[in-house]
Amino acid sequence: MSRPYKEIQSIEEWNAALEGSASRPLVVFKHSTTCPVSANAYNEFANYLNSDAASEDTDYVLVKVIESRPVSNQIAEDVAVKHESPQIILVKDKAKYWTASHWSITEAHMKAVMN
Repeated sequence: MSRPYKEIQSIEEWNAALEGSASRPLVVFKHSTTCPVSANAYNEFANYLNSDAASEDTDYVLVKVIESRPVSNQIAEDVAVKHESPQIILVKDKAKYWTASHWSITEAHMKAVMN
């Protein structure tokens, strides 16, 4: 069963998602719509969301880094993670728990870390 994700485009939406991570894990996928590596990572992210491994007790958000640059920059600042794209960040209790970027973003890697 596929888990839904929400695209966030404003600082307000990001702040709400970050606040929510105090009670539910949050997975942030930072995606560049112009990058082939990011397209591959997006497919891996989608495969993970379509797998049985994706938890329904976790919130998933997507940020398009070019279209929503201020949000992307705020995320990097708030969770103290140097911006990369593509990038996946697992946030728990409003802090970075795990991050990966580029070719490290695979369905298998996500399953290993998040389960």
